Amino acid sequence: MITIRKNIDRGQANHGWLDARHTFSFANYYHPDHMGFRSLRVMNEDRINPGAGFPTHPHDNMEIITYVIEGSLAHKDSTGGGGVITPGVVQYMSAGSGVTHSEVNASATEPLHLYQIWITPNVRGGAPRYEERKISNAADGELALIASSDGRDGSFQIRQDADLFAARVKEGDNVRHTFAPGRAGWLQIARGGVELPEGSIMQAGDGAKIENMSAISLKALSDAEILLFDLA
Repeated sequence: MITIRKNIDRGQANHGWLDARHTFSFANYYHPDHMGFRSLRVMNEDRINPGAGFPTHPHDNMEIITYVIEGSLAHKDSTGGGGVITPGVVQYMSAGSGVTHSEVNASATEPLHLYQIWITPNVRGGAPRYEERKISNAADGELALIASSDGRDGSFQIRQDADLFAARVKEGDNVRHTFAPGRAGWLQIARGGVELPEGSIMQAGDGAKIENMSAISLKALSDAEILLFDLA
């Protein structure tokens, strides 16, 4: 079964410098029916004005992945990690027992558009970690593994039984993913639009729960960029 959560139905917060959309309850947005899905806790789509951003703040016991769609993100944290993240490079921070960090739009003239994703870890505590990696070229036309519990295929090794894939799909092309028994999925459309097998259409900002299905396939109706989670 596929249950779509439309872009228009997400929580919204506009702070002037930040225009955010919350798929799940976050900060001042609360909806008891949308508290996350399995280990996926936060799916925030943020647009940040030039030169603006989040000052230094703390996190703990959360796996945090930042996926930039447009622009550049400057990151600095208490592990010594830091750098400028641009499209094609993904950032991973395991907050562990506690970490502080800042995130700002690295450009004084161009807006920043990104997704910030939080996954609840299956173990608490541990030393914080920071990594950034270039997405495999396989992200063009097929699913590229970004994060996994075992770090296979050059992915981030995260503290949860969850896989995160990304793909950039050309108009008319298809993508398919198979789920092992008992697992579920979350599909997030970052750019463009796709059609699902039963005829449902998903556009940028839409997300969907995928439950009790052995596989999912989709066709890009326009050049699209997607995130797909395979969750225990």
